[in-house]
Amino acid sequence: MRNISAIALTILLAVTSCTRDDLYVHYALKAAGDNRKELKTVLRHYRKEDPDKEKLKAAKYLIANMPGHYSYADTAAINSYYRTALSILGTGPSPDWQRDTTAIISMRDYPDLLYSPMTVSDITIMKADYLIKNIDHAFVQWRTRPWSTHLTFDEFCNWVLPYKAIELQTFDNWREMLSKHYCDSINKVPADDVQRNSVWGAIEIVRNEIQQEQYRIGHRVIWDGDPVIPLRCAEGWTKKTYGNCIEYVSMGVSVFRSFGLPAIVDEVPIWGRNRAGHCWYVFPSDKGIETQSQEEMIYPAGMQFYPYERLPKVYRMSYVINRDVEKYNKKAKYVHNFDICRQDVTDHYCRTANIDVNLFPNIKPKDRYVYIAMFGVLSDNTWEILDFGTIKHGKAHFNKMGRDIQYIVLGYNGKSLVPISNPFILEKNGSIRYVVCDESSLHTIHLKRKYFQSYNVVDMRNRILGGKIQSSNKADFRDAITEFTIESTDIPDKIKIDSSDKNRYWRYLSPAGSWGSVAEVAFFDENGNKINGKGIANSEAGQDAIDRAFDDDWLTNFEINQANGNWIGMDFGRPVYVSSVRIVPRSDDNDIHPGQEYELMYLNSRSRWKSLGRKVATDNYLVYDSVPSGGLLWLINHTCGFDERPFLIDNDYNIEWH
Repeated sequence: MRNISAIALTILLAVTSCTRDDLYVHYALKAAGDNRKELKTVLRHYRKEDPDKEKLKAAKYLIANMPGHYSYADTAAINSYYRTALSILGTGPSPDWQRDTTAIISMRDYPDLLYSPMTVSDITIMKADYLIKNIDHAFVQWRTRPWSTHLTFDEFCNWVLPYKAIELQTFDNWREMLSKHYCDSINKVPADDVQRNSVWGAIEIVRNEIQQEQYRIGHRVIWDGDPVIPLRCAEGWTKKTYGNCIEYVSMGVSVFRSFGLPAIVDEVPIWGRNRAGHCWYVFPSDKGIETQSQEEMIYPAGMQFYPYERLPKVYRMSYVINRDVEKYNKKAKYVHNFDICRQDVTDHYCRTANIDVNLFPNIKPKDRYVYIAMFGVLSDNTWEILDFGTIKHGKAHFNKMGRDIQYIVLGYNGKSLVPISNPFILEKNGSIRYVVCDESSLHTIHLKRKYFQSYNVVDMRNRILGGKIQSSNKADFRDAITEFTIESTDIPDKIKIDSSDKNRYWRYLSPAGSWGSVAEVAFFDENGNKINGKGIANSEAGQDAIDRAFDDDWLTNFEINQANGNWIGMDFGRPVYVSSVRIVPRSDDNDIHPGQEYELMYLNSRSRWKSLGRKVATDNYLVYDSVPSGGLLWLINHTCGFDERPFLIDNDYNIEWH
């Protein structure tokens, strides 16, 4: 009886799976409307004209998930834009100019495509000939290429088969065009070569050819600037000179897939302590190990993956519809715009935890779904939504959350999403530490930054240790007097010079091994007024490097292409008395900047931001009195900049950044 039951269960599961897959195809065909006949032609083709069971199964896979993908509705408009943009690539003075020019054209001539493009589901426009050609091309690559034949059918479907790598990609002949355009290097490697026969080796050959061509035609990875309509077509990818990470990575994945090389895009929507996210390509090695890249097409894959970054969520840009998100879209009262084909792969990259979060007492959201979010200053309400969850036994439940990160829970109140929990830290060990503001306990704090120091900022700051402020009446400083030696990176905005020396030449002598790194140098008289003179430096320094030390811009730097013997200073034309000197180490300009206006916020006991007032900094630190204890704080710079993070201050006044 037990054996019969086991066999019956196995048959039931197989039938259920088959029925489910066929059901998704049925739903997709129904959603196709008048285009149904095109998709049925594809299925009939692989049943009768080219009777191949695997191709038929692949066609069903593509059709079943096609409703989750979309394209521009106005094909005439997007094709017109592409013609104009393609004529600009490779022209003008630089990739920046090309990018800015296409941005102007995007905003001026195609605002509908740029800001709110009308889209249609691919299931309603897909043509039989196009889909058949894509399937056949992909199968030829899979079955004949030495670097692809080891892939299972499921791996092939997930990593090679999809007819697009990114939404809004044009239905052009990209597989054939890209594989022909980038075939030189891969064809020059002997067929029996070890590198050519491995996924990693073949991807590296192709990636290197892409990179070499980009260097040849000139290219820039550009993050900021005015919005621009992306070029997501094969011809645009072969002429690409600018773009952000998603544009370069989706191009690379398309090129790889055109050769039958398995690849896909993964992304972090926002780093654990950053204002932005990132994306990269991934592929399964011959050993079955997922191998990540770091940057677009710049470096080989397989390097250590961002060891200093914290990962709240990592999502895979899959072709397969996430049925949980599909269900959410149908049942949620408040519907956030989650990618319906995203797959949560956070646990592929870091330790995660399934968590249950305490909510405020007497909270009754108007929806069955709740949201986990983290601080993000690009959002209107400062919270960037990462995922949805549900309330179980009075607590908010979420799966696979990255650790060592600060989160908060949001709920729908019938009008908008609002905080329904205290902020909390998901610790490295998976436990939850709630951050609770005590508005009855006040203290005074001193602040020197509005953003945590990255490893690079710490390294640059340390380069001033051992630096000297010197004066002389000789241009070569052969009789230099050392007025001050920097022994700590915690220096005041103006270093006081306890000397009565009056000399014509004053300089900052950088320590050995520092490459001269310094952002700004300034000299002041006894009244605090800046003394102006002619910028001077060691002979290896060009005038542009000298000017950067005196331009009042803390993001430009004096630096020389030699480690030792560098200095930067001023010739005042006459002996002068210097009362103080400003030495600004090379950094991200997130230190407190004298003359700029700041505002300190705190998150109150109901998780609402409250202001503790605005102040114009007079030194490189700020003092705030009457600050509630234990709560989350946030320092805003109203003058410039955008990198800001919340932080905590412990009982010993140490800052913990989140």
